[in-house]
Amino acid sequence: MPSTAKRLVIVESPAKAKTISGYLGPGYVVEASFGHVRDLPRNAADVPAKYKGESWARLGVDVDNGFNALYVVSSDRRQQIAKLTKLAKEVDEIFLATDEDREGEAIAWHLLETIKPKVPVKRMVFHEITKLAIQAAVANPREIDRALVDAQEARRILDRLYGYEVSPVLWKKVGRGTSAGRVQSVATRIVVDREKQRMAFRSANYWDISATLATLRAGSGSGSGSGSTDAAEPRSFSATLVALDGDRVASGKDFDPATGAARGSVVHLDEQGARGLAARLHGQPFQVNRVEEKPYRRRPYAPFITSTLQQEGSRKLRFSSAQTMRVAQRLYENGYITYMRTDSVNLSEAAITAARTQIRELYGDASVPPQPRHYTSKVKNAQEAHEAIRPAGDTFRTPGEVAKELPTEEFRLYELIWRRTVASQMTDAVGSSVSVRIRAASTTGEECDFVATGKTITDPGFLRAYVESSDDDDAEADDAERRLPNLVKDQPLRADHLEAVGHNTLPPARYTEASLVKVMEELGIGRPSTYATIMGTIQDRGYVFKRGQALVPSFLAFAVVNLLERHFAQMVDYGFTARMEDELDDVAGGSAAAVDFLTGFYFGGELGDHRSVARSGGLKKLVTENLGDIDARGVNSIPLFTDDEGRNVVVRVGRYGPYLQRSLPGEIEANGNGLSGNSASNNGASNNGASSNGASGDAGDGDGDGNGDAAANRVSIPEGIAPDELTPEKVDELFLGGGGERKLGENPETGEPIMVKSGRFGPYISSGDRNASLLSTMSPETLSLSDALRLLTLPRVIGLDPDGQDIIASGGRYGPYIKRGADTRSLASEDQLFTLTLDEALALLAAPKQRGRAAAKPPLRELGVDPLSDKPLVIKDGRFGPYVTDGESNASLRRGQLPETLTIEQASEMLSEKRAAGPKPRKTAAKKAPAKKAAAKQTTAAKKTTAAKKTTARATAKKTAAKRAAPRKAAPRKS
Repeated sequence: MPSTAKRLVIVESPAKAKTISGYLGPGYVVEASFGHVRDLPRNAADVPAKYKGESWARLGVDVDNGFNALYVVSSDRRQQIAKLTKLAKEVDEIFLATDEDREGEAIAWHLLETIKPKVPVKRMVFHEITKLAIQAAVANPREIDRALVDAQEARRILDRLYGYEVSPVLWKKVGRGTSAGRVQSVATRIVVDREKQRMAFRSANYWDISATLATLRAGSGSGSGSGSTDAAEPRSFSATLVALDGDRVASGKDFDPATGAARGSVVHLDEQGARGLAARLHGQPFQVNRVEEKPYRRRPYAPFITSTLQQEGSRKLRFSSAQTMRVAQRLYENGYITYMRTDSVNLSEAAITAARTQIRELYGDASVPPQPRHYTSKVKNAQEAHEAIRPAGDTFRTPGEVAKELPTEEFRLYELIWRRTVASQMTDAVGSSVSVRIRAASTTGEECDFVATGKTITDPGFLRAYVESSDDDDAEADDAERRLPNLVKDQPLRADHLEAVGHNTLPPARYTEASLVKVMEELGIGRPSTYATIMGTIQDRGYVFKRGQALVPSFLAFAVVNLLERHFAQMVDYGFTARMEDELDDVAGGSAAAVDFLTGFYFGGELGDHRSVARSGGLKKLVTENLGDIDARGVNSIPLFTDDEGRNVVVRVGRYGPYLQRSLPGEIEANGNGLSGNSASNNGASNNGASSNGASGDAGDGDGDGNGDAAANRVSIPEGIAPDELTPEKVDELFLGGGGERKLGENPETGEPIMVKSGRFGPYISSGDRNASLLSTMSPETLSLSDALRLLTLPRVIGLDPDGQDIIASGGRYGPYIKRGADTRSLASEDQLFTLTLDEALALLAAPKQRGRAAAKPPLRELGVDPLSDKPLVIKDGRFGPYVTDGESNASLRRGQLPETLTIEQASEMLSEKRAAGPKPRKTAAKKAPAKKAAAKQTTAAKKTTAAKKTTARATAKKTAAKRAAPRKAAPRKS
């Protein structure tokens, strides 16, 4: 007899609820919690009244009583909690079906603590949303894992203590809006350390010779010198000079990045030496000296885990980490892939069988290895989930089968996951690699060795399905071949072309989101659920901005890292952060107590090694003792170099942003506005780290108010300049065109000097009591005295109209114009300010003023076709600044982005996020109504609102349908 019991299943999201409800019978009610239902209080207003007087209330954690956390229900979750509480009273059993990782386990526990049901509660877990998986989860529930909950709670409390104790130090010594975090601060340090390497880097120039060599034909010219008859075999190939008279020729790895000098006993060829040697080799015979051939074998890549999915999503699809996880979340919730937050590379037996079956069907029996492949995770304590990320189900749907069901972004990510999973169970790629050493003697007897390398793939194996990308744009793909002729020792060759080739060593590449996630994983910092959040946080805080895919640290990030490295070194130590993750894993495994861990971290103790925070006295002691020792000016200073005049050039991070300062050693500044102390330490956070803070009150002093030599030796750094771009040449340019003053000459009418200056609104010229802004076509560097004299004539009186009114030409906010009283007309160009005649001005004023929109401006830049929408992307100049558009959606350029450097991948991502956010709801002004008609008006308003909602829903449905109208075909191909 079927059960009549009614069961409530609680998941996190409505999309997940909708999918699961379709797999359960009528006796189940599936509802969403909408994510986390409660958390530590965000601010003082969230703290309940009865706790406001407690000393620990600001932390939200009672550190003196077992680190008991104060949890409050989020204001935007109260209505849903009330609904769940009501449903809990109407059912016979509750299943908590949140995600299977620590965070999901914690959400389940918080739901239990908040709803307080009187009926049995069970924990239901699954790693894919398919009918079989859901039914199996219902049939095999378990209890809430308190060890996982304790680990997640300890992690949350740890992050709160770290952030709430260290961040106020940053507010006082660096500036408001800054923050510290257990993982975010270390991630910021990684990016800053790479930029420091780039700043210290010194490029080296070196040369070698590239030779195009050909096999010699025997006899009448048929066949090669080796007797090969393969028509597909190349007869010419390239080789590179590697040794001269037995000594190795220098390559990029032989130069010291700090000095640019060659290391070791290598031959460092310059341009003249390389060109001369190439000339001496012209017409000389070449001969194969040695041939080494080895078998080539490449094993498949492991299935995706969270970090590798984010890396390949960035490399292949140009998705940000957050974008990859958003799309993966939708695929998971709709039953297309398994759970996407995992650091396990394991595949279930059912998944392995499905992959092998599909390989046999699509690629043939020869592509299936005799034994299934099993992978071992390289991530320590990998335990976030039971399986790698793969297509859901016991049989995999090919990309072609789901193309009509998925929007473009979801389809592309699904295809990536499907290919990687299938490839992981295919045969190895095999072939051969060959290295050929070739020798020639120059006309002066110099012995020159060249090397040519080749690779031939005889069976591509798994490469038919998937080829992994690299963060190095110059790296060779795994499936790339370099075919050489069939060469043998002592075979003569002919040099068809010899070319001297110059190279410059390059600084280490900046991190991308993909490579930063990779290095964090290698260092053991963070966990799968945190990577995307950290990438977003360090950008939202202003510590990092994107240039293309590269992550560039801001000067603010340098200041924050300076403070943390000097005064809280353990807390941004890579090893310490990784060890902390291990300790949290011990708590999750039940081998350590959360309270003991938190007590040692906050109050000190004997836990950890001698470098640990616990053995240093704990976080509370570190913060209290270090605060008075922090020199705000010191941590906000980034030394660059000493210029040719012996001045120290330093970047300072001030209240109004970063600026450059140069001064002679021991020179005392004329302006004493708190630049030499840290008196802000006594002012708390109440003054926003204001003028007494050495970090502030100084950037604004160079705004052109003429404060003696101090102002002349400061200049603001324009937004978007990367730290490693502040070379001596760039600094001189900024001082010339920005904060410094330059004399152009004297005004012949008054005898007063004419100076180029920089002010709050840009560069301008000044002579006596007259000032004039530079026109848009002018620059401070190239401005001449004659240009300045013309500018000083503005505003120019062109003449009088028939009524005796002045007609004046002037420059304005929106460009050049003329005016007569209140009547104005725009000019076509800035040159007309000086050349427009009275007759032309009268004709312009007599013409009707253009109403409405002016003619459309040409785009600032054309980017090409959007890889997602197949529409042309252009950058235009709008009322509120430059923006990118595909003709339907617009997205403003973000802080630090420039029209000249914006990539098509960035533009595509921006528009994709804009489309995903949907249109902003329109605000309808409420009409005032007489009191006696209030009820009627309310009814009408309700009807209108309902109608508006339905209209919006219909419009959204149409847009969704349009997006799915033309799916991409997904025939198996190389990625």
